[in-house]
Amino acid sequence: MGQAVEREIGGRTVRLSNPDKVYFPERGFTKRDVADYYAAVGDGILRALRDRPTTLQRHPDGVTGESFFQKRAPKNLPGWIPTERITFPSGRHADEICPTEVAAVVWAANLGTLTFHPWPVRRGAADHPDELRIDLDPQPGTDYADARWAARRLQELLDELGLRGWPKTSGGRGLHVFVPLEPRWTFVQVRAAAIAVARELERRAPERITSAWWKEERGARIFVDYNQTARDRTIAAAYSVRPHPRAQVSAPLRWEELDDARPEDFDLATMPTRFAREGDVHADMDEHAFPLGPLLEMAERDMREHGMGDLPYPPDYPKMPGEPKRVQPSRAKR
Repeated sequence: MGQAVEREIGGRTVRLSNPDKVYFPERGFTKRDVADYYAAVGDGILRALRDRPTTLQRHPDGVTGESFFQKRAPKNLPGWIPTERITFPSGRHADEICPTEVAAVVWAANLGTLTFHPWPVRRGAADHPDELRIDLDPQPGTDYADARWAARRLQELLDELGLRGWPKTSGGRGLHVFVPLEPRWTFVQVRAAAIAVARELERRAPERITSAWWKEERGARIFVDYNQTARDRTIAAAYSVRPHPRAQVSAPLRWEELDDARPEDFDLATMPTRFAREGDVHADMDEHAFPLGPLLEMAERDMREHGMGDLPYPPDYPKMPGEPKRVQPSRAKR
């Protein structure tokens, strides 16, 4: 698998062990290729991760081997990579890495990290999200084209509310849209805003978009996964390599690119070329921070006029105040 090599990344020396270990057999990409990729898109991935507590999705034997999510900072963490203490819904806590340099990303790649999952918070403000992340998730019978159609409806809604979203491919069939926020609200409030978005999109296109948590109720529609905004739920960072046989990556897009872009256009080989040509097309996200008020007003109106309260949390969550029964509808009927 080759002798270890050292890379100079931003003044740091990062060691790559077994650099020729194959991570993507279908394409022949190695650990070295993954590390080189992250160095090439360094400014972009760092913009997405900077100062964010980050979970590492590790594939130490490549995409055909076993994988795991590492939330706690590795024991051999270099002193120059900071951490932040985050609290899980259970009340337990962990110290997660918070990348502040490209070298930290390459260091994690040496551990077999393919995908980086940052929290929507920053170091020093771990209880106040600064991003609303909207996950447009294709269900059986739908595909990326349907997610793209739903993203256009979302764009229209955000425009009406004076908000702006930044879209990206998930690296698979879905799309993500991020709205930068003023870090003033809690996870519960941000999740309520996501529910309001999901319900409004469903009202406007009930045959194509759903907010239904239970799979048996979703049908062949795009699910707006509001629970991706719950505490300890994360979405793959922009530029993250996904565990896809073709080594596809989560690609930031401009809205004007949405109609022509395809997930398969962006992978370990093509993204560095695009990045060298276009730079980080989401580079201006940090220049904006929107209020959550318009979406919270929508949530309050749903409750006041339609009696629509909270929706179920993920099954591993403790029972939350105001949450409806966490029972599958078909079982509840029985």
